[in-house]
Amino acid sequence: MLYVCYTIFAALDFMENGMVAIISPQYSALGRVISYIANELQVPLLSFSETESTMPSVDFPFLVKAAQSDMFQMSAIAEIVDYYEWRDVSAIYVDDDFGRHGVAVLGDKLAEKNCRIAFKASISRKASKYEIITVLAKVEKMESRILVLHTHEDWGLEVFEVAKEQGMMDAGYVWITTDWLSTVLDTNFPFLSKAHDDIEGVLTLRMHIPDSQNKREFTSRWDSLTVGKSSNGSIGLNAYGLYMYDTVWLLAYAIDEFLNQGNHVEFSNYTEFVQSSGRSLHVDYMPIFNNGNLLLQSILKANAAGVTGTMRFTDDGLLVHPSYEIINVIGNSLRKIGYWSNGSGLSVVSPEIEDSKSKPLNSSSTSSKGRLYGVIWPGQTAVKPRGWTYYPHGGKSLRIGVPLQYLFPEVLHKVEGTNSYAGFCIDVFTAAHDLLPYSNIPYEFVHAFDSNHYETVNKELRLVQNGVIDTLVGGIAILVDRTRIVDFTQPYIESGLVVVAPVKKLKSSIWAFSRPFTPMMWLIIGISCLIVGTVIWIMERRTNDKFRGSPRQQLETILRFSFSTLFNAQKENIVSSLSQFLLIVWLFVVLIINSTYTATLSSILTVEKLSSKITGIDSLISRDVPIGYHKGSFVRSYLVDELRIHPSRLVPLSSLQEYEKTLVNGDVAAIVAERVFMELFVSTRCQFTIVGNDFAKLSWGFPFQRDSPLALDMSTAILKLSESGELQRIRDKWLKQNICSKEGAKEEVERLQLKSFSGLFYLCGLSGLIILLLYFIKVVRQFMKHYRNESQSSSLCSKSSIFHSFVSFVCEKEDKDKKIVSSPTDQD
Repeated sequence: MLYVCYTIFAALDFMENGMVAIISPQYSALGRVISYIANELQVPLLSFSETESTMPSVDFPFLVKAAQSDMFQMSAIAEIVDYYEWRDVSAIYVDDDFGRHGVAVLGDKLAEKNCRIAFKASISRKASKYEIITVLAKVEKMESRILVLHTHEDWGLEVFEVAKEQGMMDAGYVWITTDWLSTVLDTNFPFLSKAHDDIEGVLTLRMHIPDSQNKREFTSRWDSLTVGKSSNGSIGLNAYGLYMYDTVWLLAYAIDEFLNQGNHVEFSNYTEFVQSSGRSLHVDYMPIFNNGNLLLQSILKANAAGVTGTMRFTDDGLLVHPSYEIINVIGNSLRKIGYWSNGSGLSVVSPEIEDSKSKPLNSSSTSSKGRLYGVIWPGQTAVKPRGWTYYPHGGKSLRIGVPLQYLFPEVLHKVEGTNSYAGFCIDVFTAAHDLLPYSNIPYEFVHAFDSNHYETVNKELRLVQNGVIDTLVGGIAILVDRTRIVDFTQPYIESGLVVVAPVKKLKSSIWAFSRPFTPMMWLIIGISCLIVGTVIWIMERRTNDKFRGSPRQQLETILRFSFSTLFNAQKENIVSSLSQFLLIVWLFVVLIINSTYTATLSSILTVEKLSSKITGIDSLISRDVPIGYHKGSFVRSYLVDELRIHPSRLVPLSSLQEYEKTLVNGDVAAIVAERVFMELFVSTRCQFTIVGNDFAKLSWGFPFQRDSPLALDMSTAILKLSESGELQRIRDKWLKQNICSKEGAKEEVERLQLKSFSGLFYLCGLSGLIILLLYFIKVVRQFMKHYRNESQSSSLCSKSSIFHSFVSFVCEKEDKDKKIVSSPTDQD
């Protein structure tokens, strides 16, 4: 502070002699004070080191920043954090305006990326090593392993030295620094051999200065000038040194332009300062630069090409096209892994190429955006660190909330005589816990809530939200209002709301056997039997004695044969090949009909034994009957708010005994609850059943604090359990029951319609028509042969005689021994 005050007074003393411009000092506190003075004296202030973004141009119109603002540097860090999919960082910063303002900007930029500063650790500028150790010890206890160090050059390396001693430079940690580290390394590189061991794997930023002929020539001249000036050889040249060089030349060009425009250097006295008695500094006679605004405009309009490239400014006095290089410290070398610019973001291509307007972006340059080269992280690993750990060094155990009591021990119960718990939820949690990517996280179960009260569950979720407990087990349903206060893991079981109703055993009707088919179906079956029997009789009666006889005998044969085919019990032998083919088709149809009839009748008789008037949530809503629900459950609000059921119809129940008693006595028509619970309930109570389908899809998950990385890791572990089949094995172990009642009982099974078998009947009918046609053709051919023989022996030939002859021919039995039956005249 004494140095700053002395410097301020020295600057004021120098200002008494009149000046047209100021090149800023190094420190922000000093630069801020001088900025006020520059405003009053209307003198342009050029800063090659002032990066603080909280000095707006409105308050400091004469300040021109010839270096890049911290606002852009913090934007670059925020994009790096987001690029590697980290969310929480710990910020370590110097406790002054420079550090506090920089971290504030970092917090804003991280928030834009849905990230945050989880912990802030400030260190005094004159901190001792013990104070640094104390601060880093606090940082080490935090979950975040992404550490951003924003400080000055004087003690930044000491922080890394202490971090190395405390094991905070090992694998798993990520260190990102602002450009102070690259400034130190560029100035002293490669002579910081010990420091390089301490900063192995660190990422740092450096103001990007394009390679150019001017830069190479100036660097060569600088090396020649500084050889032998340092015990280590030449003095390194950092980015701020290059910007300082260009700042001086830029001011010289601006003054030259100012004078060439015919402007003059004129001053007037500033009389608003009050002279302090006893001091030799006459501030009341400080000169005001009358044409300061004109010189300021010459500076802002300058377009000079220097060693840092073309220096141009915005109207706010900021450099255009700010950009940074992202440096990875690897051993004794600095590896450039990419760039960040305000225009194109992260890229492995330099900003001047990325932003070039002279050439269209080709596919390679497009693919270079939004990515970086590989990094060697602390601990000499190329694997991207997770970025966080849970309760390092076993300093704290997970506190797992469990209910005081639970209705179903299969879901959760306390092991008698111990402090441990068992059940489906416990097995899922422990199996997922064992798959977490960090080892030996201790945990303990604590009594958290009474599962009988939904309001208590929400209260305990508030404890999770506030970090009092870490998570809850015991069938915690994922609901919209709950997701507003906590983050849930991936669901580990699907549930849903169902209706449970009592079932009664009913007596079967005397006509129950007819119920599988509709009346139309029965009618078509009967007609089909008669048609098939008639067709076969027609084709068999000329050759088969079983199908001949008196008209009465033939009618009995048709009826007996037709209906006996339904059971494949026909006694008559079939001799015609056409008849045999038709019978095969018909027997196939009969086989399908018999099989379907048997299965449907079995279902009907089963449902008749177990029947309920309630068939699902729709019938329950439509009936004006009482509905049971678990006391305090979210089911009540769902039924009232979503399904518009009047609250007077809802009956709260507290125990399984109440469930059973109210259903048996008829105090409630049905109970609405979660499927997982109700499957367990009906598995040992055969007088009840689940009716209908799920009408509200729900899932169970483990709740954690909002934005907790542990929720994401547990979700990943649950997915691994699901993919490996272990989650299903755990479910089968605890929840797979022998359900004695038929789920989803209906008042009646749907009867089979004619439409279901129309294809079979069409097939059979088409086969019969084709066979009749073939048979008719065969008989006609035989008659034509017979008719030709008769016409030769008889001279009388008329249409009526031909028809009578054909009818007689068809009715006669076919003689296999004669091709044509002789007429009586021939026999005489």
